[in-house]
Amino acid sequence: MKALITDDVHPLLIEQLTDMGYEVHFRPDITFSETLDIIAPYTGLIINSKIFCGAELLSKAPDIKWVGRLGSGMEVIDTRACDERGVKYFNSPEGNRNAVAEHALGLLLNLLNNITQSNNEVKQGKWIREANRGEELSGKTVGIIAYGNTGESFAKVLRGFDVKVLAYDKYKKSFGNDFVKESTLEEIFNEADIVSLHLPLTDETKYMADEAFFDSFRKPVYLINTSRGKVLKTTALIEAVRSGKVKAAALDVLENEKIGQLNSDEQQWFDALKKEERIILTPHIAGWTHESKRKIAEVVVERVKGLNL
Repeated sequence: MKALITDDVHPLLIEQLTDMGYEVHFRPDITFSETLDIIAPYTGLIINSKIFCGAELLSKAPDIKWVGRLGSGMEVIDTRACDERGVKYFNSPEGNRNAVAEHALGLLLNLLNNITQSNNEVKQGKWIREANRGEELSGKTVGIIAYGNTGESFAKVLRGFDVKVLAYDKYKKSFGNDFVKESTLEEIFNEADIVSLHLPLTDETKYMADEAFFDSFRKPVYLINTSRGKVLKTTALIEAVRSGKVKAAALDVLENEKIGQLNSDEQQWFDALKKEERIILTPHIAGWTHESKRKIAEVVVERVKGLNL
């Protein structure tokens, strides 16, 4: 049995797969075209965001039995094509859910207290206090949209604050508890001071946060997106910030994260993001901690063991 790993992983994953009898080839710098050229003899494939496992790749992999995703996003695996070939697939969202939740909290506290803005001003020799007067998280209503691994973990890290948590998930029911109120989108639109997106990217969720979405909020909100860039229409967010419908926003993900290869339209919204002081950006690192790297490896190992090939 052979396994190909196409991205950086914790050494534990290589060690454990080897112990399970796999001949492991670790190619973290491999390209998609190179993967197509060498995939034929492999039984297992472990990918992250740069390799798409679809019909084209599967057609060149006659021996493939399973595909594993480092992290959560299943948009890089064509599950229908895998089903047609009898190829098993899995992701590992448990590995970085806590990292994402903590990062989302950090972004939120940053926004509420103008930390990035005031840091930049001080470094420019400006000592501005009143304009940087912050807001306390205590007493706010936080709306969580999608209550999967990261949404639930975000709710857990909020427990230390005196907040009301409303959570909406179209496909998950009866998850409310003494701290989290299972809610509708309408309740979040009406009550939320803060909204955090934890959506997977699907045909249904693509650009869910569009102009109509922002127009639906009864009062101005803070927005956090640590899920997928294309669940949010960037131009709609920029307009919502400029109009005051969104007080400030923090994005860990973008519609196109290859910021050196943007087309003219994408460059326009990226330039607008850079100029807007009320929007802060991080480079898709919410789930990217030293601890999550090991945890993801541990989850992948358990998934492979559970395949019963």
